[in-house]
Amino acid sequence: MDRTARRRIFGWMMFDWASQPYNTLLLTFIFAPYFASGVLGDPVRAQSLWGLTIGMAGLVIALLAPVLGALADSSGRRMPWIWLFSALYFVGAFGLWWAVPGMVHVWPVLVLFALGLIGMEFATIFTNALLPGLGPRREIGRISGSGWALGYVGGVLSLLLMLLLLAENEAGVTLLGRPPLFGLDPALREGTRSVGPLVAIWYALFMIPFFLWVREARPAPAARQPLGEVVGAALSGLARTLRTLPRRPSLMAYLASSMSYRDALNGMYTFGGIYAAGVLGWSVIDIGVFGILAAVSGAIFAWLGGRADRRFGPRPVILTCILLLVAASVSVVLVSRDSVFGIGLPAGSALPDIVFYGLGAVIGAAGGALQSASRTMLVHQADPDRMTEAFGLYALAGKATSFLAPLMIGAVTALSGSQRIGVVPVIVLFLAGLALLRWVKPEGEQQK
Repeated sequence: MDRTARRRIFGWMMFDWASQPYNTLLLTFIFAPYFASGVLGDPVRAQSLWGLTIGMAGLVIALLAPVLGALADSSGRRMPWIWLFSALYFVGAFGLWWAVPGMVHVWPVLVLFALGLIGMEFATIFTNALLPGLGPRREIGRISGSGWALGYVGGVLSLLLMLLLLAENEAGVTLLGRPPLFGLDPALREGTRSVGPLVAIWYALFMIPFFLWVREARPAPAARQPLGEVVGAALSGLARTLRTLPRRPSLMAYLASSMSYRDALNGMYTFGGIYAAGVLGWSVIDIGVFGILAAVSGAIFAWLGGRADRRFGPRPVILTCILLLVAASVSVVLVSRDSVFGIGLPAGSALPDIVFYGLGAVIGAAGGALQSASRTMLVHQADPDRMTEAFGLYALAGKATSFLAPLMIGAVTALSGSQRIGVVPVIVLFLAGLALLRWVKPEGEQQK
């Protein structure tokens, strides 16, 4: 492999490194629990509002993803879209600085968070569509796994940076026992609130290799066509793809399966920090340490999963990971401050914390390998000439019901008044995804 090809692969992988902090720091381990405990001070209400916000953002992504993917395939251009949605990512993340403690009107902050989330998801769609052109088909799993592992490493380092230097605990000091850097005021939670600007600047800095070294795999054939013709061709191609889906049962089954299990996984990631804060009483720093453990295991097993993907194919990797996540989901419900797996504990026992840390490692490991293998599986299922559209449909499959897990969790939490009972719906979604994999062929419709 020549130097240009290696740079292109590395530049593509840097997107995972650059974008992962939105998931690690904002969606899960720092901003989400801060929003629950610091901004609202009501974990149950925060879980409901958080679920509604992410559900509405998912609805926007579901409606637009296939159309924009088809448009990109028809025009032959992906990089301009990545630039556009990178800008949304930056603005949405940076704006979270204004999430001050005890603020009355939280919707502006939630809108900014949703804007950044939409930017991240759409940038991911167009970046993933570049994956098949990075190397031979047999190497796609390894490249995908290595990229996902690199993303987790970026998530871990950014989380360490927050915990050691910026995010303050109840005593107003970081994990190092010192006040936040740059004279940030702990009383106003400025150290924790700086997570938004940090994520935005991190992304802008580490996307430089991507934009320098990653180029379109093919020229833009429709670049000089009128916009109306390009849009018309995109919509026509999308309609044709949707009409032919029933004649491609493996792809259709995979989209349905991934819709279920990715929705469940995103539900676990989204509410993990809020759950730990409410059920176990963890601080932001406690949750951050939990996040480091989960991310480290995710990085290791995403890398190992990429090697397993290259040897066995993505389907066995996906099956194994879902089974592990079902077991972890059931276990999470059975852990509280007072008991573990139904066994009562004395006051002050550290066992629930230890078990939850272990479950976090399992969820991180299985989740990392699962997501890496999932995008490889789509490459095996999709039409090579309509790859961005396929990833748009993949996003649609992931987002068409992405409101379901958050809303189900929010609704069940509100009805039961229990965060533990509120996460039960993810178990059902994992099992549904597992059942649908029965009809997915390892090599898609190419397999006779």
